[in-house]
Amino acid sequence: MGFPIVTADQRKKEKSGIKGLILGEAGIGKTSLLWTIPENTTLFLDLEAGDLAVEGWEGDALRPKTWQECRDYAVYIGGPNPAHRPDQAYSQAHYDAVCEKFGDAKKLNKYDTFFIDSISVAGRFCLQWCKGQPQAISEKTGKLDMRGAYGLLGQEMIGWITHLQHTRNKNIWLLGILQERSDDYGRRIFEAQIDGSKTGLELPGILDQVVTMVDVPDVSGNNTRVFINHKINPMRYPAKDRSGRLDLQEPAHLGKLMQKIKGPVKSALERLEYGDPPPQAMTPINEPSTAVHTATNTGGQS
Repeated sequence: MGFPIVTADQRKKEKSGIKGLILGEAGIGKTSLLWTIPENTTLFLDLEAGDLAVEGWEGDALRPKTWQECRDYAVYIGGPNPAHRPDQAYSQAHYDAVCEKFGDAKKLNKYDTFFIDSISVAGRFCLQWCKGQPQAISEKTGKLDMRGAYGLLGQEMIGWITHLQHTRNKNIWLLGILQERSDDYGRRIFEAQIDGSKTGLELPGILDQVVTMVDVPDVSGNNTRVFINHKINPMRYPAKDRSGRLDLQEPAHLGKLMQKIKGPVKSALERLEYGDPPPQAMTPINEPSTAVHTATNTGGQS
């Protein structure tokens, strides 16, 4: 067997999917984004039992009610992870057991997009499961240890999301509640509403796209819903655009957003901006700046 390098030409020919997170306040219309993507190639994983928002939508759906089901669907969608031991979730043994239960995974070939609503509910399912695991029971008291439960929660959620991220040829969209809080200095902070802190902190590093769905006034003063797509934005909403194709704001239409993400590749000069840093940013932290020296010299010191 030769050296298994993937050439640029091979990479360009590969079919790759988008892995993204859509955050927004409750009621902003995240679930309704289903109406903007093809029904016959989309599978809706409805964890919230919130399909009233898409009543009449003609696509297929799954309704997981436990963390075990969430893990089973993830390995069924993404296939086995060859690095995992047989006793671990997402291993070949797990995949084989799920295929025996659900049938040949080729039945999923008809779906290009998996729309998961929501990661906030998945976190609650996961925490409930974690509380019953040995890692969450104190060896000293034999009672529930929430620190152990939250530690296991972070591992499980990150493992689940990472496995879905590695489903190379499918689009995976996770929905989540946008939570607002204030830090110690009274500044507004927006983040994903998920039990435990580890998952929310690591999500942007795992997924390709993070968008926040908000309503903003248009030129006529009427509110309209948009996606915020760049990390650097005035309100500091959670956002990330790994594709380099999106503007700061895009219409809140998931189908059009996906088309733009999969559009023609921009050159490096188009994707990246190289601005001149302010002079003080070029001064080493532990050395006085030139401006300080000048001020001192004009003060009459020899």
